[in-house]
Amino acid sequence: MQMLYDSDSFVVVHLVPDLDLTPGSTEAQEPAVPQLARHGFEIVDKRSGKEVYLDGSWAEMFQQIILGWQLNAPTEEEVESTLERYSGLAQNPVLVH
Repeated sequence: MQMLYDSDSFVVVHLVPDLDLTPGSTEAQEPAVPQLARHGFEIVDKRSGKEVYLDGSWAEMFQQIILGWQLNAPTEEEVESTLERYSGLAQNPVLVH
């Protein structure tokens, strides 16, 4: 899990498949039974107290947005505007975070 963004309004976390580092090895090995089959993104709207989890094609589309941010260094307003669009999908209340 890697926190990508944290502001007064939003938190974005990237969840990646579990990797197994065997003792003495510096290379990551995929576990025999993955705990998380594919990567995804959790977007928490702090204002509403709700979150949305993006996986599959939604996660791939969001990852393209993040790659664009890395190339173009958007303003905080641009990031917040993009996250605002996804917050409409947030239905799950955040109970513990």
